[in-house]
Amino acid sequence: MADYSLISTPPLAGTDLRFGTCRITAPADLALVSLALPLGGEDAAQKAIAKAFGTALPEIGQSAAATDGTTTLLRLGIDQGFVMFTHATPDAERVVAAKLGGAAYTTDQTDVWCALDVTGPDCRRALERICPIDLHPDAFTIGSLARTTMEHLGVIVIRTDTDSFRLLSASSSAQSFLHAVETSFANVM
Repeated sequence: MADYSLISTPPLAGTDLRFGTCRITAPADLALVSLALPLGGEDAAQKAIAKAFGTALPEIGQSAAATDGTTTLLRLGIDQGFVMFTHATPDAERVVAAKLGGAAYTTDQTDVWCALDVTGPDCRRALERICPIDLHPDAFTIGSLARTTMEHLGVIVIRTDTDSFRLLSASSSAQSFLHAVETSFANVM
């Protein structure tokens, strides 16, 4: 009998598309761990998060870079957030949980989500065709995030720089997500 070794691969791994001056890529080794602040333990959780990552959990609808340079905290709701970081092995939740010492509830979300990074001077124009939120830099500043829809898919949009966004969507519809974004870029460029 042959020996087989299964290797986990993100659904959009290797995506690297160019449209004029814009680019769509799938980040490699991206880990995503959810945070839930326990009822009555919010202050202790906030302190543990600030100590573990060198920055506080940001305001709702914002992201904050941790001091390690590879981790970003995303605030999705009053008691909910994500820790997004580069991590190649399947133990992301344990890494975050150990840093927080039990002060917050954590769940590995890495395989639940897929991500695309879109960059370039015209990327906002392409996103505006399929995204119903105002992405103008005055309304959606660097570090802003929002849950929205693109086409028929739920998406989290994060502005990472002047001409850069990270998009997160359900991995179960990864190919439809990529198709929607790719088609919009093709129609603008």
